[in-house]
Order: sequence, then C-alpha cells, then structure tokens
Amino acid sequence: MKRLSTALLGVALALPLAWMISAPSVADDQKMTDASNVKTATLAGGCFWCTEADLEKLPGVIDVVSGYAGGTEKNPTYKQVAAGKTGHIEAIQVKYDADKVSYVQVLDQLFRHMDPTDDKGSFVDRGAHYRPAIFYHNKQQFDIATQFIQDVDALGIYKKPIKTELIQYTTFWKAEEYHQDYYKKNPIRYKYYRHGSGRDRYLDSIFGKDRKQKNMTLIAMIEANSHAGKMSSSMSSTKTYSKPSDAKIKQMLTEMQYYVTQQEGTERPFKNEYWDNKRAGIYVDIVSGEPLFSSTDKYKSGTGWPSFTKPIDKQFITEHKDNKLFYTRVELRSRFADSHLGHVFEDGPEPTGLRYCINSASLKFIPKEQLAAMGYEQYLSLF
Repeated sequence: MKRLSTALLGVALALPLAWMISAPSVADDQKMTDASNVKTATLAGGCFWCTEADLEKLPGVIDVVSGYAGGTEKNPTYKQVAAGKTGHIEAIQVKYDADKVSYVQVLDQLFRHMDPTDDKGSFVDRGAHYRPAIFYHNKQQFDIATQFIQDVDALGIYKKPIKTELIQYTTFWKAEEYHQDYYKKNPIRYKYYRHGSGRDRYLDSIFGKDRKQKNMTLIAMIEANSHAGKMSSSMSSTKTYSKPSDAKIKQMLTEMQYYVTQQEGTERPFKNEYWDNKRAGIYVDIVSGEPLFSSTDKYKSGTGWPSFTKPIDKQFITEHKDNKLFYTRVELRSRFADSHLGHVFEDGPEPTGLRYCINSASLKFIPKEQLAAMGYEQYLSLF
C-alpha cells in the first residue's frame, strides 16, 4: 500500500497471511450502545492506518473507520484513490462520546499525530490524496476547527505554516475491509511501515522524544500561550523601541558589540560578559533596550554563552533561517533594532526543550534592583 523501502517491503511480504485474520469484536458496539451523545468527526492526516490507530487511543472515542472523503467517485476503491483520479483523500471517520471528549480534543489528537503543514502528502506517502484535512459537518465544527488552527499556528511549534484544509463534509466511503484496524490485524507489517514512513521521527522532533510520557496537549499549550500573551502584553505596553542610525550605533557600541549585532558576528565562548552571570535581572537589546530574556530562564548550558529556555516576550524576537554553516540553523534577531542575537537550538532543558544561545555583546543586563529606575518596573513580577 505504501512506499516502503525494498527491504521493508520484502520483509512485509514474507510474513504469513495469518496476520490478515482478526476475530470480530463487539466492544465497539457496546460502547455505542452505552453512549447517549455520539457525534462524528471526519478527518485526514495521511495514511489512515496510522490515523485510525492514533485516534482510537483517545479516551472517549468509540470507533474509528478508515475510508475516503472529498471526492466525486461513488464507492471508490483504494486503487482508484491511490491513482489520484477521484479527488478523494484517505480519511477516517471518528465516532466519539461527546459527554467524555470534545470535538476540539479530537482535533488535538489528530494534530499531535500528523504533519499539519504538508499539503503535498504525508511523510513517505506523496500526493493530494494524502494531504491533511478536516471535513466539517456543520458550522459549529467549522468555527471550532478554524479557531483551533489559528491558535495552533500562533504557537509556532511546527516551524512552518499550518496548511490543513477545511472542507465541507459530503460523503464518506468506507475503505476495503483489509484496511480496517490494520494495526491490529497486521501488527508487524504496520510497525515496519510506520517506522519506515518517518512519522514518529517527525513527531519526536516537534514534541520531544518523551512526548508519549508527557502527553502534553496542544490545548494546554494554547492556554499557556494565551496566559503568557496577556501577561507580556501588559508588561510591554508602556514603552516603545526603535533602531538608531548606524552612525549613532557606532558611537554607542564597542567594536565587538557592533561586530556581533550589526555584522552577525559571534564572540568567543567563556570570554564574554554574561556567560556566567548569576545575578537576578533581565537582559535587554544593547541597541534598542527591548526586553529579551530574564535570569529566571537562564541556565548553565556548558557552551560558554548565555543560554535561556525562553524569551521574556516572543514579540521582541524574530527567527530567520541561517545557512552559513554546512547545516541550517535558526538565527535570532531583535524585532525593532534588528540586532543579531544568536541562535535557538532544540537541545535545551524542560519546560521548553529549547536553548536560546545568545551573544553577551548583544545584551545589556539590568539588575532586579534597578528595573524600576531604568523604566522596566513591569518586569519586577518575574522575580
């Protein structure tokens, strides 16, 4: 079914046919009977073997069926859909107990188990029939999905814009029986496919290798982001920032500070002002004074540069691709002064898993005791 490597496919085909046999179960029928508020979600997140398996793990989900949605052909076969001629997308239809789990929680489970940014396919499976989509059944689902996508996009955790389509639901066609509960009927083949597809490696890169243990939901991240946004908005509303002329900047800065901030330079590790600074306070842009980092988020990274798990307020920092070395890095610059600050890496400690590696030459440290006098009194609440 999928684009497995030759080796994996050979192993899969060598497995006994007995794996295709699965005894029917009445468990789903019993769940349906017990539930009094059953609702339906129709979703697409690439290979329906995987999305079916992942959605069935969500408490409150009664049943998940693999199939096809969004096309014009009546009762299409897998072969027709895979050829890309029917307009259908591999999809799943989820029956869930709305008294136990909400529609947005169902969407959350989907997004945490797919790549919502790829509208050309899904991992190893390429083509429009594998693209991510939400088939909304009514206006309420449309409104919830629209807001959820906007909120997830604002988190910025996927590094690319969300490209999951919202498509009005029309018809869902059940896929062939051998596709249903494939992960149960053919566990070895399924594991080979899933590993080879790259899905889990991608999810680990986004949510961390311990994502299954943490089980941090996007809903929780959105709520935390909203709270932080309200807090930072109130903090930053009293002051404005701007970039002086180049002549003025040269007068203000030392040769090293100018080299780092204006020419994207890098200072020597362990030979800079703040790498080992342990005082309480905040770090601001050396050029504009924009509040960037707090000592409460500083940690000893062992790199020889000041390192932080997060910025004070993301609105003061912009991210850019840096291809100057033999691999791509994420460069950090201040929003208003456009000063080169450093880079962010995905090898930091909890709670963010990020390491904001910053040049001391880009920063000015303001001790906690001087915050009020220097016009940063709103940040006293951080300590």
